[in-house]
Amino acid sequence: MNVPGDLKYGRTHEWAREEGDLVVVGITHYAQDQLGEVVYVELPEVGNGAAAGDELGTLESVKAVSEFNSPVGGEVVEVNERLEEEPNLVNEDPYGDGWLVKISGTVEGEDLLDAAEYTAMIEAEGA
Repeated sequence: MNVPGDLKYGRTHEWAREEGDLVVVGITHYAQDQLGEVVYVELPEVGNGAAAGDELGTLESVKAVSEFNSPVGGEVVEVNERLEEEPNLVNEDPYGDGWLVKISGTVEGEDLLDAAEYTAMIEAEGA
């Protein structure tokens, strides 16, 4: 299971990476693996506010429709428009080109896991 050490992780399988005053958000390798092939991504509107834990959008796969949540509080400042035409990027590169949104804010003070804690959590779930 690919769990990069430089990211923070939400308990609902989103990752967060700080880039300046923004937080880039996506779903983890484990989450995309559980979903299967992603065929459609519904992203939030730029300008929407979100508290940590709020639903941001949905991912539709051949198996199911699943929501994704904001791991941090802030405002959505950018969405990954490539996913409209290439939703499979979520599967192919979940920590790179398959990112979902960028949120103004920080991971500081949020209830997030480091890579070791996240790995332990998914192992406890039976991954």
